[in-house]
Order: sequence, then C-alpha cells, then structure tokens
Amino acid sequence: MIDLPPPRLTTLDNGLRIVSERMPGLASSSLGVFVGAGARVEAGHEHGIAHLLEHMAFKGTRRRSARHIVEEIEAVGGDINAATSMEQTAYYARVLEDDLPLALDILADIVTASVFAPDDLAREKAVIRQEIAAVQDTPDDIVFESLQAAAFTNQPLGRSILGTDRSVAGFTRSDIEGFLRRHYVAGDVVIAAAGAIDHDALVADVTRHFASLPSGQAASLPQARFIGGTVLDRRDLEQVNIALALPSVGVEDDQVHAARIFATLLGGGMSSRLFQEVREKRGLCYNVSAFQWGYAGIGLLGVHAATAPEDVVDLVTVIREETARAAHECTREEIDRAKAQLRAGLIMSLENSSARADRLARQLLVFGELRDAATVISDLDAVTVDEVHASAQRIIEDGRLALSAIGPESALGGLEAVMPEKPRPQH
Repeated sequence: MIDLPPPRLTTLDNGLRIVSERMPGLASSSLGVFVGAGARVEAGHEHGIAHLLEHMAFKGTRRRSARHIVEEIEAVGGDINAATSMEQTAYYARVLEDDLPLALDILADIVTASVFAPDDLAREKAVIRQEIAAVQDTPDDIVFESLQAAAFTNQPLGRSILGTDRSVAGFTRSDIEGFLRRHYVAGDVVIAAAGAIDHDALVADVTRHFASLPSGQAASLPQARFIGGTVLDRRDLEQVNIALALPSVGVEDDQVHAARIFATLLGGGMSSRLFQEVREKRGLCYNVSAFQWGYAGIGLLGVHAATAPEDVVDLVTVIREETARAAHECTREEIDRAKAQLRAGLIMSLENSSARADRLARQLLVFGELRDAATVISDLDAVTVDEVHASAQRIIEDGRLALSAIGPESALGGLEAVMPEKPRPQH
C-alpha cells in the first residue's frame, strides 16, 4: 500500500467541503470542483441541461472570455476540462504546484460567474448537436445508451446525458441559470485536490473564491426502477454490438463488493469466464467484458460484446448460460483472482493525483464520509465465496433482463428467440 499522509477535510459554515491529500514527491497538483448534480436530477423538460451547463461554463465569465480561460491555464502548461455523469458534474484542472491558485481562480470563475451569453449559447448548442451526431455514428456508444433506455425506461437514468437535438435546442439562458441556482449549492459541492497541496492555503483560497456560492443541501435523487426489455437499432454494419444487463445493487449497498467481484471474474480480463468461453473456446467475438455499474439505490450487472451477424444468437445464448453457471459454480480461485485485480486496480490508481482527487470527492458526495483505501481493500478481502454466490444468484434469479443491440436487420430479428421480452425497436 502507498504510504501517504491522511487526507484533510474542512467544512465551511455554508456546508462547502474542501478535501485534500498531499502526495510527497509530486511537483504537480490536481484540483476539481465536484457537484452532486448530473443528468439524474433533470426534470423531463430539462433533458440534457446538466451537460449543456457544463459546456457553457467554459464560454466566458464576467472576467474572462472563453479564449482567455484556456489560454491562462495553458500558458502555465496546465490543462482544464469537465465531465457530466448521471449523478455528478466535475470541473477539474492539473497544474504545477505554484500555479494551483490560478487553477482554483479559473475553476471558481467558471462555476460561479459564467455569463451564458446568447450568442455563445447558440454556438454551443451547435457543438452539442455535433457531439450527439458523433455518438450516433459510434455503435458501442449507441449500445450503452440504449441499454440504459431498456433498463430504466422513461426515467432520468434511462435518458442520454447529452439530451436530444430537440431538447437542447429549446434551452434558454434562464433555464440554465435556474438549474444552476437549484443544484450548484454549497452543501452539494466538494472541492478536492491531490498532489503538491498545502491544505490550509487551499482552504483560504476556496473561502475567498467561493464566497458567492449559495448555501443549500443536495436535492433528493428520483428513485429509479429497473424495467427491462429490448432496444434494437437496425443499421447496415459489419458487426452486431450487444449489451445485456440485469438489475443489481447500488453503489452504497453492502453487497456491492460481492457484485464487483462477480462482474470481474465473469468478464474482467483475459482469464475471465466469458473471455475464455466466448472468445478462446468458441471464437464468437474479439472482445467481451462484464461490468457492475453502481448508482444511488440501484445498479446494473452487464456484459458487452460485438460479433458477426450470423453469430449473434449464439453469442447471447452463451453469455446468458455462462453467467448463470458462474453464479452457482465460480470457484475460490476465480474469486481470489478477481479480488487481486480489484485490489491492484485501486492501489495503482492511488499513484495518480487526478484519480485521488476524484475518489475523495465522490466518497463525500456518495457516502458523506471518507473511506481510506485500506478499509476498502479489507472489506473486499472479507467477502466470502458463499457471499459471491448468494449475491450473483440473487441478481440472476431476479428474472428481468435488458438488452440492446445495433446491427443488420437480418441479425437482430433472431434475438426474439433468445429474449423473454418482445424486442422494441428504437426510434
């Protein structure tokens, strides 16, 4: 385990949390403003607004133009970016130690003082339309968006983070400012930093730069319910991309480690059950992977692969059969190997300052507390073979299934025979 000073956490009077972790030997710092509001908090008429706000934050503030924002950070050799997920939005930068105050100033400026000028808004809507079009040209992007739609039909978790051409086109400056006021509140924001950090100086700078951030607490996330079904997208492609998912546990569930272990032994590497059975033994695909996605209150255990049109029915059949078999028959050796992969992945990520800052922030936003890596590893190692079997069997025996596929019409029609629900075409 990497031996580092423990993280330091300060909570300001308005509820804003500042957390940092010093990494001796580093000359750079990673810093982020993490907001506990992503696409999941959007009302139906707000589809895509969290992502649009993230884009618009870089388009100019009262003190800086869009060009000045990027020129200032790149003039010191740093980089700056942002990302929107289902449950969080993050604005982050990486710079040398002496330039941390500049990075914080810029991040605070774009989060608290963006102007959302009408001309900039019109141009950025066009940029997002291009982003949406790029997704529509990328089969593996489509198949994962469609999987969410099949799993969480007519719910925020089932909608694309990007929005649609129509929804994005309709947003006004007032809409964006309203979303910002409701969700960018001190009690649902974390400032996280890792690397060459002086915590006391960071707290002083954050206190000054974020004085205008309104107080308030996180809005409650809408409850999600797994629906299941099939979403098919008929395209003239060489391969069929498929993704399957079963309802699983949420990120805060006591069984999440067991579910992650099962997903890893199922499709977490070249030694995994699916890779060995589907690729090595049967030659049905080039790559196959399994995943455990955890959201607040719910999760998905899923598998993704791509194959030739004539092999898609066999592929789906083998995946379902091998997943069910693994839930009952996975061995201690497989479970120990999966634990080692997860343990090593966590420890390796601790060598990266950006990953550390991200981890600190998400722990506070999701759990409301910091959980050190040693505790997480101890909890992972404590999972028994019986617990993995029991967790996997509960997931498998639920009976509900979501499937998405994109490929030639002739191939997709054959999926009706191996799926419990009648396929529902994508429009």
